[in-house]
Amino acid sequence: MEALEVQSASGQRLQRLLGFIERDPKNLPLIADAASAAFDCGELETASALIDRHAALTALPPSMQNLRGLVALAGGDFTSAVAIFERLLATGGADPALRFNLAWAKAMLEDYQAALDLLDEATAAALPAAAALKVQMMHHLGRLEDALTCGEILAEIHPDDTALMGALATAAIDAENLDLAKHYASRAGSQPAGLAAMGMLILNDNDAHAAMEMFDEALAARPDNARALLGKGLALMAEGKSGPAAGWLDKGAEIFGDHLGSWVAAGWAYFVQGDLAASRARFDKAMALDDTFAETHGALAVLDIAENQLESARGRTEVALRLDRKCFAGALAKSLLLMGEGNEAAAERVRTIALNTPLGESGKTIAQAMASMGTAGRGGSAKN
Repeated sequence: MEALEVQSASGQRLQRLLGFIERDPKNLPLIADAASAAFDCGELETASALIDRHAALTALPPSMQNLRGLVALAGGDFTSAVAIFERLLATGGADPALRFNLAWAKAMLEDYQAALDLLDEATAAALPAAAALKVQMMHHLGRLEDALTCGEILAEIHPDDTALMGALATAAIDAENLDLAKHYASRAGSQPAGLAAMGMLILNDNDAHAAMEMFDEALAARPDNARALLGKGLALMAEGKSGPAAGWLDKGAEIFGDHLGSWVAAGWAYFVQGDLAASRARFDKAMALDDTFAETHGALAVLDIAENQLESARGRTEVALRLDRKCFAGALAKSLLLMGEGNEAAAERVRTIALNTPLGESGKTIAQAMASMGTAGRGGSAKN
């Protein structure tokens, strides 16, 4: 209600300013105020038109150029935003907000190193949002330990910033430092990344119902949060609901793009349903991203056994266990091979055995083991 009242007040102010401009169409301060008010209201087209009106009367001052950049940024025109902010920076603008805006635009264009280069110590110290973005950029670049080391300092500077805590919790999960992840997630409040991280930690402790609540809350705030999508799919898998789980896992994997655990988890969801072709497609995607992830080799070995490709299965199993002797899928494939399974008529039997065979030090089955895939799946970036 309060937000609606604020929005209404902002809208009323904009309308008043537009009315004044009708009576005084060349009043530059008035046009600038109205453009800023339009931006604050989310009226991007109106803001852009007012900036153009200002530019037609005189060269835009830096403040109006910056506003044009913000409009481009808000409208998703990141290329234009980069050009505008780079010009401002080149003409001597050292404002941390300007460096942050340019870094954000470059991050949206996936130029992560350039974004990180802009986020110097002064900028990250001055702006909590810049600190969170700096951690995310290091995460995107695979520099997890650097992200956590730098983040420890930034967390002392911005101890109450939930976005920073969410970014750090996410980085700690991918670094498989679960205690540290819990520490930061507990400080992230209702921030979506923090909720998703906490959900993963709760799921890893085998409480699928409580984890689902976290993921649903995160998705209510940010429907495209990849980790929450992945988490919800894993929680559904843990509850034995592989049908709906597959769709959520696919969504998470698509947004993550390069998170191996997402694709492997999605593959297992289809395997549980008996759709081996869809399962193989997901495992193959993970393999194409990184052929050194043991779980992918092991998963493909299990599929090979189900499809009577035993020679291929033996080779994949050997590779999986050589890469990681604790590989769940590799141990499962080895067990199936020792049982002597693997003829075409027994494909369904192979699948049934695979689904119900507790393996590894944890004694988990496939569905149970998937709960840990979100915290142990290699690869991936700091999405959402």
